Amino acid sequence: MNLYDIIEKPILSEKSYKGIPSKRYVFRVVKNASKTQIKAALETAFDVEVASVNTMHVMGKLRRSGKYIGRKTSYKKAYVTLTAKSKPIEFFESLS
Repeated sequence: MNLYDIIEKPILSEKSYKGIPSKRYVFRVVKNASKTQIKAALETAFDVEVASVNTMHVMGKLRRSGKYIGRKTSYKKAYVTLTAKSKPIEFFESLS
């Protein structure tokens, strides 16, 4: 797996916006990616120093279509904290 394939997209919500000033970012990542792979992918893609990576599996929400009940796809979320001396990610600077 290529390092650039691990990070799918950033998650932009009210909770994730609160972490931007303290250099804590949230990303949607590939389900089978480990914390070390996520750390390596972020350091090469954004040229930053990662202090810690916390991950969680998010279960898909239930959806109904008439009498049929199904689920949206589940995914993996990564909370990434950068070191104090690391530069912030440029994409998020305009959002805070």
